Amino acid sequence: MPCYSIEGVVPVVDPTAYVHPTAVLIGDVIVGPGCYVGPLASLRGDFGRIVMKTGSNVQDTCVVHGFPLQDTVIEENGHIGHGAVLHSCIVRRDALVGMNAVVMDEAEVGEASFVAACAFVPAGMKIPPRSLVAGMPAKVKRELGDAEIAWKLEGTLTYHALARRCLASLVEVQPLTVVEADRPTVQRSSVRSLVDTKRNASAD
Repeated sequence: MPCYSIEGVVPVVDPTAYVHPTAVLIGDVIVGPGCYVGPLASLRGDFGRIVMKTGSNVQDTCVVHGFPLQDTVIEENGHIGHGAVLHSCIVRRDALVGMNAVVMDEAEVGEASFVAACAFVPAGMKIPPRSLVAGMPAKVKRELGDAEIAWKLEGTLTYHALARRCLASLVEVQPLTVVEADRPTVQRSSVRSLVDTKRNASAD
């Protein structure tokens, strides 16, 4: 992976974490046990510290950065969807930040809360635990139900497994020119979409 020190500060990656070779880590970045950092993610610890705690994930094309002397922290099992931007904020344990959402300076995403896709969480906003926020600017819409929180955990566990799968088997190759007759498939996840999860819960 492209990994750079600045002013003698070197990124730290736990041996059980997986960081994709195209992700970029700069300076004061700490990636904890069992974490996953996806392709083309940028974690720039050239001003403030960036901390990914155990089991958190930062997916494809995410940007994580911060102001001087301000940490950006993703707590245990924090789940950061494709293309999201985090800047000098805290994402508490078991929270989810949806795809292409932005969480700004000194904001706090409460434990087990969801930031909806494309939401803009303004500077200083404190999101209560177990809350769904959405919009530009983001507003609290309602409390999350147990089925939604369980769905999120199941999705995060698939990223724990993905980190292990990548450490065990992901290698750079040249593409084939034809499809093999007995072409294998990758492991299939049992995680359903949130829409399906809620539909099935209401049917029970």
